[in-house]
Amino acid sequence: MGSDKIITAGMLAIGDELLSGRTKDKNIGHLADMLHLAGIDLKEVRIVGDEEEMIVEALDALRGRYDYVFTSGGIGPTHDDITADAVAKAFGVPCTHDPAAMELMAAMYARRGMEFNEARQRMARMPVGASHIPNSVSTAPGFSIGNVHVMAGVPQVFIAMLEALLPTLETGAPVLSRSVVSPFGEGDIGTQLTAIQKAHPDTSIGSYPRFDGNRFSTEIVIRSRDEAPAEVAEKAVLAMIAEIASAKAAG
Repeated sequence: MGSDKIITAGMLAIGDELLSGRTKDKNIGHLADMLHLAGIDLKEVRIVGDEEEMIVEALDALRGRYDYVFTSGGIGPTHDDITADAVAKAFGVPCTHDPAAMELMAAMYARRGMEFNEARQRMARMPVGASHIPNSVSTAPGFSIGNVHVMAGVPQVFIAMLEALLPTLETGAPVLSRSVVSPFGEGDIGTQLTAIQKAHPDTSIGSYPRFDGNRFSTEIVIRSRDEAPAEVAEKAVLAMIAEIASAKAAG
């Protein structure tokens, strides 16, 4: 469902373990990669702990600002998994055990010969009116309500949910990128690169320093939704590098 429209997104990563450092987040990078390929611009990422008011506040800010909001974490079986309740509160609807999710999970636990106890039933709770995001790894679904898509924090499950979700979303024109490696550090190219960016507003130019243990260099990445502006900006960057090299050789 791609279009020429610019589609924007925000992400809310939820969990005390992310803020304490006990868990190293892997979902932000994966989401950024997949949205980039889909032509959806990830504009903002927030990380909050397992506190309902903080989740609601962040969610309200993000969902009012972007076309889509993706969340990770807080939909498991324990007492601190409060994302479903917080999302329901943000939308002003009850959070209940979803009948279809209960049926799916009851059947899965029966097949595995495990008790579908109260803790596991918590994973079937979602805001009234939400639709399922399929979970091919562990069955318990994520859910979508409005422009908010709520997924698990476990990376393997997050990846599976996102894979199921993305084909259902409106996507934009993909962003094209060109990469140029400058043998000079950011301090040498910063002023000229700023001027090039201002002269080429239809592109986004990023600089990423490298250090090989001996000297600095810079990878310059030019992004645009159209080939022509990217090509023109790339030529300007190459001319800048040649000019700096010539000046250093002369000096």
